Amino acid sequence: MGQLVAVTEKASTSPGVVRFELNRALTGMGHEYFGATAEAFGPRPAAELARRLFATGRVAAVHVYANIVTVELAKGESSAGLGDVVRNLYRYWHAGMQPPTFDDLQPEEEA
Repeated sequence: MGQLVAVTEKASTSPGVVRFELNRALTGMGHEYFGATAEAFGPRPAAELARRLFATGRVAAVHVYANIVTVELAKGESSAGLGDVVRNLYRYWHAGMQPPTFDDLQPEEEA
């Protein structure tokens, strides 16, 4: 469940840089640049996406402007699989997950 983001991966004229065009804006009209995981803090969608991209170990930097995500790849890395990271940004339900039961959702009774 959750809504997948439509992503188009486009090569850049600069080696080691890949651009993703999304069907929704992540930043409004502001630019956000993340040169390291530590810079990607807070609940903003752009920061969450940057954290997930850095977690792959294949990314050196992330720039987000509206619906464009530009990724600078780590030396010797490829963009394989990064599109899936972007596509699943808003996906919160994955195959194999079990939904909570009604009993799981009940508050603890006071004694």
